[in-house]
Amino acid sequence: MAVMNTKSFFRRAFDLYYDGFRSMTLGRTLWLIIGIKLFIMFAILKVFFFPNFLKQNAGHGHEADYVATELTKRKAASVTQEPPPQDLATPQEAQ
Repeated sequence: MAVMNTKSFFRRAFDLYYDGFRSMTLGRTLWLIIGIKLFIMFAILKVFFFPNFLKQNAGHGHEADYVATELTKRKAASVTQEPPPQDLATPQEAQ
């Protein structure tokens, strides 16, 4: 006869991870390194290398209009086989 486990799935999953992390020695150091790397990637690099393009080019509250306009301009340029405007050209096309 099978015994019913009264613990919920989430409680059993939590217990599994809790017991696993509690007994780790080297793993804690590795998780600390992973955490530091994620912080650097998402907090520091985003600020310096990924500016808010919409905030710079679209007015406040007009982000959707800006995106729609840019998409229609690019689609029209690709349908007519015209080169895209200079501000939309990729670096390879600009050379």
